[in-house]
Amino acid sequence: MFRWVACCAFFLLQTVPALAIPLEAPQGPVLLTVTGAVPVTNAPEGAVFDLHMLEAIGTTTFTTATIWTEGPQRFTGVSLHDLVHALQVTEGTLRAVAINEYSAEIPIEDAVPEGPIIAWARNGSLMSVRDKGPLWIVYPFDEHPEFRSEIIFARSIWQLSRIVIEP
Repeated sequence: MFRWVACCAFFLLQTVPALAIPLEAPQGPVLLTVTGAVPVTNAPEGAVFDLHMLEAIGTTTFTTATIWTEGPQRFTGVSLHDLVHALQVTEGTLRAVAINEYSAEIPIEDAVPEGPIIAWARNGSLMSVRDKGPLWIVYPFDEHPEFRSEIIFARSIWQLSRIVIEP
């Protein structure tokens, strides 16, 4: 009997989606706001993140050259994959919006483990607004030559302020 109950419980845990766990409230300045179809929230408009909260999701660092910088640069940030996973976003389009309202649509399929990050540091220093910060979506162009295209370059938004999840 115990085995039967254990098997049923295991099956149910595998088939029932994880319950949304609320995010903590930011303690520092909000760097990123995520709105739209966001299952996990911590504010009326969606999910808001300070630097500490983004770091807590996970930190990824890679070195790559970009068309906007000279030579290889070391970027540190949260992977887009880890961010959408933490927010339990599984479908739709991510509309990334910069401080100046420039925006680009990023398909959820770009949010892969070896894909882009939302960088907050370049070469070990936090990025200021004057230095394309405080957040910049950066793809690992050197590791994946398929990212070197006009379409991907257009998705590499600097001065990122918000992401809208569109179904």
